[in-house]
Amino acid sequence: MAKLLVKFQRYFRRKPVRFFTLLALYLAAGSLVFLHSGFSGEPTVTGSQRSPGAGEGPGLPYLGVMQLSHGFKAAATMPEGGRRHGPWFKSTSKEPAERGKAGDYGSARSRVLRGRSGREKEEDRARYIGCYVDNTRRRTLRGVSFFDYKKMTVFRCQDNCAERGYLYAGLEFGAECYCGHKVQASNASESECNMECKGERSNTCGGVNRLSIYRLELAQESARRYGSAIFRGCFRQPENVSIALPVSQLMLNMSVDKCVDFCTEKEYPLSALAGTTCRCGFPTTLFTLHEREDEQLCAQKCAGEEFESCGTTEYLLVYQTQVQDNRCMDRRFLPTHAKQLVALASFPGAGNTWARHLIELATGFYTGSYYFDGSLYNKGFKGERDHWRSGRTICIKTHESGQKEIESFDSAILLIRNPYKALMAEFNRKYGGHIGFAAHAHWKGKEWPEFVANYAPWWATHTLDWLRYGKKVLVVHFEDLKQDLFVQLQRMVGLLGIAACEDRLLCVEGQKDGNFKRSGLRKLEYDPYTPEMRKMISGYIKTVDTALKLRNLSGVPDDYYPR
Repeated sequence: MAKLLVKFQRYFRRKPVRFFTLLALYLAAGSLVFLHSGFSGEPTVTGSQRSPGAGEGPGLPYLGVMQLSHGFKAAATMPEGGRRHGPWFKSTSKEPAERGKAGDYGSARSRVLRGRSGREKEEDRARYIGCYVDNTRRRTLRGVSFFDYKKMTVFRCQDNCAERGYLYAGLEFGAECYCGHKVQASNASESECNMECKGERSNTCGGVNRLSIYRLELAQESARRYGSAIFRGCFRQPENVSIALPVSQLMLNMSVDKCVDFCTEKEYPLSALAGTTCRCGFPTTLFTLHEREDEQLCAQKCAGEEFESCGTTEYLLVYQTQVQDNRCMDRRFLPTHAKQLVALASFPGAGNTWARHLIELATGFYTGSYYFDGSLYNKGFKGERDHWRSGRTICIKTHESGQKEIESFDSAILLIRNPYKALMAEFNRKYGGHIGFAAHAHWKGKEWPEFVANYAPWWATHTLDWLRYGKKVLVVHFEDLKQDLFVQLQRMVGLLGIAACEDRLLCVEGQKDGNFKRSGLRKLEYDPYTPEMRKMISGYIKTVDTALKLRNLSGVPDDYYPR
C-alpha cells in the first residue's frame, strides 16, 4: 500500500494538471450528491390531494387590501375541472411546511407548477371567470383602462381596478388593462386568450380582442360606492331631459351615493341629482356641461342625507362616475399615407404629451414622434415606434428648433406654456420621469441654476424659430387649452384636417387627464427662482410677446409675467 501511494505521489508531482483535474471532478461529484439530497423527499401533487370546490371565492377569508401586497397566507386547494386559474397546490404532508421554514422552495416540478399557474396566488383577491370577446367600438368592461407594453402583470391590473372600486379586471393583448362593474359580452374559447403578459411571461393576459377577466373579491365597498366620483357642478335641466339623460329612477330617500351607485351600475359616466329623481347619461350636445350655474340654485337638502345637496327639478347637481366614456377611446393608424407632415411642436415641459393624449382621443388616430420614448410607447402611444416620416400618424411630436428641422414640416401646432411652469415641469421630468419629481437635493444643488441658465433662452428661441420658419403655424397656449379645452381642441383638430365630432370632443373633456398628469401633492414649499432668474426670464417673455403681436396674434397670457 505504501509503495502504491509513493507511485501516485510521484505521478501527480510530474503531472500536476491531472491532479487538479481529478480534484475538480471530485468536488463536482460531491456537489451533485448534495443537490440530489436537497431535492429528495419533495412531495408530489396527486389527485387525491385536491379538494373540489375550494377557492371558489365566497368562502375565502377577507384579507384586506393592505395584506395583499405582502403575500398570501391562506393556501386553498386545487379545484377539479379545466379552469386555468385556481388556488395554490396543497399537500397534506408536514414536510413542505418544515422545508419552508428552512428556506427550501421545493423541487423543480413544483417550481414549474408555480410558474405555470402564477395566477393561482391571486385567488384570495380575484377569481378568474373566463375568456371573453372584446370590441374596440363597444368595450366589454367600460370603466377606466390603462396600458403598459413592457411591465403589465395580472396583479398590477387587478390592484389598479380594485383600488378604484371596480368589480371586474380584464387583461387584453398582453399589455392592456380594463376595469368595469359589468361584463357585457359573450364568452370566447379559452384557447383564444393566448398572449403572455408583457411583464410576467408565466401568466396569460388575454389575446387579440379577447379579455382574461377576473372578479375582484376584495374590491373595497367604500371605494366602490362614490368616493371617486368627480363633482362637475350645478346645471340647468336641459329641455329634452329624457333624451339628454335617458335613464332615471325615483328615489324618495335620495342621497349622492345612491344616485352615483345607480348610474355606475347602469354604466353611465354622468350622475345627475334632481331632487328625488336620479338621472344618468353622457355629456352630449343636448347636455354639454359648459354652462355652470350658481351652486346655491342646487342647494336643496337630500331626503336621505341631511348634509348633502341633491339639486331640484329645475337645476341638476352633476357628478362624474367611475364609468369610462368609451365613445372616444378607440385609436388606430391612418388608413392612408398622410399627404402632409404636421408638427406638434413645443418646448420641453410645455405639455406636449398631454396634448398628444387629447389629440388621439379627439381624432381617433395615433400621434407620432420625432424621437422614440420607450416609456411613452409602453403607456399606449403606439405611434411612438413609427419613423416620424412614416405618414401613418396624425401629427408628430417635436421639441426641435432651427430652420432645417422646422422646414421639414408642412404645418405645425405650436404649444406655448408659461416658462416658469415649463422649466419646472421639464426639470422634474429630467430628474424624476414623466410623472415623477426631482429630488430636493437637485433643486438646492447646482443642477437647478445650471438648468435655468441653459434652458430659459431655449424657451424663447424655440418659439421665435417656429414663428419665423414655420410654414403654417397655429399657436395654442397651454393655459388656454386647460381653461377652454373644447374650443382649443376644435382649433387643433381643424388644422389636422379632421371633422370634429362634438360628442367625441365632449367625451375627451371627461377623459382629459390621461396617465401623464403629475400629482400636485409634492409641490415645492418655496419659490426656486432667484431675482436674477426672474429678471432674465422676464426679458424672454417680453421678446416672445412682441413677436406674437407682430404677427397679429394674441400676446402671452398675463400670468406669464413675474409674480
